[in-house]
This record gives sequence, structure tokens and C-alpha cells, in this order.
Amino acid sequence: MNIGAFAIIPTNDLDAALSFWDRLGFRKAGGDSSYVILRGWDCEIHVAQAGDGPWRVPDANPFGIFIRTPEVEKIAAQVDDLVIKPGGILRHRDWGMYEVGINGPDNLLVRIGWPSELMKAETGR
Repeated sequence: MNIGAFAIIPTNDLDAALSFWDRLGFRKAGGDSSYVILRGWDCEIHVAQAGDGPWRVPDANPFGIFIRTPEVEKIAAQVDDLVIKPGGILRHRDWGMYEVGINGPDNLLVRIGWPSELMKAETGR
């Protein structure tokens, strides 16, 4: 069982969101028809069918999620067509993370990364 805090991501189209997360390597671990628990890459997220609220306007989505995993290169390769370009390409950032930014369901910002110092120590990159 994972210990920690997990994001609850509201979405306008639950089926489309589940397909997106499946593509990133997350699998259904529980939930029901409007709230799904997903696990992958030693992380857990919860995806919920949105009700009324600011997320009903996808261009103004206030939500984002950061997935912290040493498998950042592997995931980035799986979703290259979703990378926010040019700014979101996989690289070491000034704030010390080796990360990629991708566009998720409803224009959700999904950042995937690992600390640069660990990445360099583990892979030499």
C-alpha cells in the first residue's frame, strides 16, 4: 500500500481521461463509475467525473499534477506527441528537476520528472 498524498483530478470526460492515464502506464485499482483510483510508476492518482466548477472550461483548467519517477525518459518516449513544445521538452530545469511537460485531458498540465542530481548519478545524463 502506498503512503502519502494523492491528487484527485476532476475531468469532463472520464472515459477519455482513463484512456490517457492508461497510455501513461496507470491501471485501474478501484473506484466506481464516476471516481476511479489508478496506480502506476509507484504513484496513485484518483480521477473523478467533474461536476459544475471552473474545470468545466478546459482552456482555463487550474489543475496540474507532478509525477515524480526515475522512469521519466521511458514515459516521455511513450507520449512524445503530447509534449508541450517547445517549453515542455524533456530536459534538466533550473529548479533541479529532469522533467517533461505534457498536455493531459481538459488541458491538465502533467509534469513528469526526477531530481537532476539523482538522474545524473543513476544514468550519467
